[in-house]
Amino acid sequence: MDHQLTSTPSQEHVRGDHLAGALASRLNWLRAGALGANDGIISTAGLVVGVAGAQASKSAVLIAGLAGLVAGALSMGGGEYMSVSTQKDTELAVLEKERWELEHMPSEELGELTDLYRAKGLSPDLAHQVAVELTRHDALAAHAEAELGISVDQRSNPWQAAWASMLSFSLGALLPLLAMLLAPIGWRMGVTWAAVLVALAVTGVITSRIGGASPVRPVLRNLVVGALTMSLTWAIGHLVGVELG
Repeated sequence: MDHQLTSTPSQEHVRGDHLAGALASRLNWLRAGALGANDGIISTAGLVVGVAGAQASKSAVLIAGLAGLVAGALSMGGGEYMSVSTQKDTELAVLEKERWELEHMPSEELGELTDLYRAKGLSPDLAHQVAVELTRHDALAAHAEAELGISVDQRSNPWQAAWASMLSFSLGALLPLLAMLLAPIGWRMGVTWAAVLVALAVTGVITSRIGGASPVRPVLRNLVVGALTMSLTWAIGHLVGVELG
């Protein structure tokens, strides 16, 4: 019974690292989704407001908005796919390197793992015990989590990341596009501005809550960027429309 109690710290430490990694992964997905929606709102709002500023018809606004939505979603999805694929390839490469070191330099790797747990606050004896037990159980997983900060079993999925990014961007882009198309001609600019600013305030609150920070600054940043984007694109559209008219 005493022996089982002495092994508890290592078990609790591993469990804590695993739960922290899983939570961080979920938070990253939520943050990426909120930021993707935020990009879709701002970029499409700027596009449709600029086109509407040139006194364009609803059909022109629809064509421009849909083109911007599709192009933006594909760009976001493609960029996320390449980014996550690169991350996955890098993780596989460092895991292969770690596997080679464990096979050819087991003593040095055990000492390295012990030092890592000592640096986290464990006593030298307990750090060595934890390192020995984890190495006996799964040496590669132990080094991957403690030394590299990655999981042997959890690999990022590039396709999943790409689809999530495309979907969040598309949903965000639909809001200003629908607001501009469904509102009466005389009200479309005001309705779009109101819808966009409210949506940006909501995404600012969501991202702040995910990060555990105050929502004031994220909301203000979103509102300033959104208002500035729509103001500049409307001015450009209006000037171009006057010149071409």
